[in-house]
Amino acid sequence: MSLAEQQYAPGEHPDLPAPLGEAGLIAWFKKRLFSSVGNTILTILALYFLYNILSTVIFWTLTGATFTGDTKADCTLGGACWLVIGDRFHQFMYGLYPKSEYWRPNVTFILMMIAIVPILFDNIPHRGKFLLFSILFPFIAFYLLSGGSVNGIFGLDGIVHWFARLPELFGFENTRLFIFTSFSPDSWVNSSPLIGVESYNWGGLLLTLVLGITGIVASFPIGIVLALGRRSKMPIVRTLCVCFIEFVRGVPLITILFMASNMLPLFLPEGVNFDKLLRALIGVALFSSAYMAEVIRGGLQAIPKGQFEGADAMGLSYWQSMRLIILPQALRIVIPGIVNTFIGLYKDTTLVSIIGLFDLIGIGQVAVADVKWRGLAPETYVFIALLFFISCFSMSRYSLWLENKLHTGHKR
Repeated sequence: MSLAEQQYAPGEHPDLPAPLGEAGLIAWFKKRLFSSVGNTILTILALYFLYNILSTVIFWTLTGATFTGDTKADCTLGGACWLVIGDRFHQFMYGLYPKSEYWRPNVTFILMMIAIVPILFDNIPHRGKFLLFSILFPFIAFYLLSGGSVNGIFGLDGIVHWFARLPELFGFENTRLFIFTSFSPDSWVNSSPLIGVESYNWGGLLLTLVLGITGIVASFPIGIVLALGRRSKMPIVRTLCVCFIEFVRGVPLITILFMASNMLPLFLPEGVNFDKLLRALIGVALFSSAYMAEVIRGGLQAIPKGQFEGADAMGLSYWQSMRLIILPQALRIVIPGIVNTFIGLYKDTTLVSIIGLFDLIGIGQVAVADVKWRGLAPETYVFIALLFFISCFSMSRYSLWLENKLHTGHKR
């Protein structure tokens, strides 16, 4: 008598394996790919095209590619010629940054990883101490990358000297009323042991990270303030926020960059000079903050009215209710939209090549224009695309992890 034919008391029948073809890998293939004649034909055709595509990609990128050599003439295998990447790798990473000073961007990148970890993850030991370092990191990074004088990257010497002239401008040239007259700016503007590296020497991945991370960090709090201002009951504040958001969202980023690069200096006092990189940073941050404001406003509107009433019933002030009750819920709701805006901002940094800053795209264009490597545009832009994919995919995966970590049980 087989096991299935035996008689068992209720509740004592042993578990039997599922019939072959009803569970496991075979069943999955049968139900998903070969459930009918039409699905079977489509599966075979899809596998055929996939095989052809993958075999071509693998041949071009790996098996038929050239990785060693000195000139384009050494690329004779028919696949990609990655020699251009090896020859220009230092420019793709650092732009025209002095080779003897590469250790400074490298150390900055390591410190950046240390500074980001306590912000992204809340279960690391001694998180409070690491957060203090995260707050100080922008100043450390600025000093490491720019070095030289206090004006460093941003041309702050013009600002310093303009402030030093304030007593004269206001008719106090014979007094010490202003603190700026009590010292000579030149005595401290050039007092750094590091070699100064001007911003026009920054480029490649270094410049892309500076633009992307600075834009992300700056646009997030500005976007929160704009979103709250747009929902404010004060007419002047609400009008200003609405005008700013709608104006910035109504023009392309390239227009903002051109305005920041060419028109901003016209509104500054004589002798004040903002570096082109600083203008780009301001333009990118303000542009992204307008989109961020609308994303966060959507989250605020999704909060039930009872949450606001509950905060009022507890006697919380406006800022207390926003900080403790409303904003945490709103931001959790719009995590996908926030990360999507961050990813868009990071990719939009490539537009700065239009105003003469050599980010990854700018360096790639220079490499392609080189007579030595002319005709290798596919290899160059595939490499750039891979760098962007790694960064953007990492942000996307972190977004999914954060959503799962913060969900409150309503997700299925």
